[in-house]
Amino acid sequence: MKNIHILILSLFLCTNSIAQTIITDRPDQTESSSVIPFGSLQIESGILILENHNHREKQLYLPTTLFRLGLTNTIELRVLNQFEYKLYEDRSINGFNNLECGLKIQLLQKENIQTELAFLSHIIFPTASELFNENEFSVINKLCVSHAFSEKMSFGYNIGYNHHNNETGDFTYSIVCGYGINEKMSVYIEPYGEIMSFEKHVSNINTGITYLLRDNIQLDYSFGTGLNNQFNFMSIGCSINVF
Repeated sequence: MKNIHILILSLFLCTNSIAQTIITDRPDQTESSSVIPFGSLQIESGILILENHNHREKQLYLPTTLFRLGLTNTIELRVLNQFEYKLYEDRSINGFNNLECGLKIQLLQKENIQTELAFLSHIIFPTASELFNENEFSVINKLCVSHAFSEKMSFGYNIGYNHHNNETGDFTYSIVCGYGINEKMSVYIEPYGEIMSFEKHVSNINTGITYLLRDNIQLDYSFGTGLNNQFNFMSIGCSINVF
């Protein structure tokens, strides 16, 4: 299955949707460098199936949902939560995962400049049961950058640092290249990963497709695999800008 995934990835030679009116933070791992408009509410939700062969476990997130609210023209409020099913060799558990709350702040966005810049920060609250967390707060930080090469092609990347209580923390990165096939459909390819505790490098890659059903509704499909670890996932989702 892994070889099939790699073959399909190579076919997408080239997430945020290009030539689309709704800009989302899914399905890729790279957060967009744009914020939603002032007073706007956007809901991005999906189903994620993940298999980690290293830990011999399977996870199903049904659903994983991000709420984005435009507080100003340059700041958005973000709330994320997900219901998780986890299957081990001999047992299974399920329940709501930790609650994430944060902000995305637009730092640079001008019509005559093809580069956008934003900063994102989330606090992870230990709201889940002890089966899913160690009752500790965590912080996720990302610098989000994007460059528009043309009307059809864009390039973006995130550089981040996740801090977990008194631990050293993890360095994270993602690089995405997106291509607009037409006004409704876009594809992307994206290597991403993390350096856990600044020692162990975990590298993955994923690809996906988005389809603009309406000006304010986007459908997506994505899948990915580990490059130096036994990991794979598949996801489908829908995003809607309510107002």
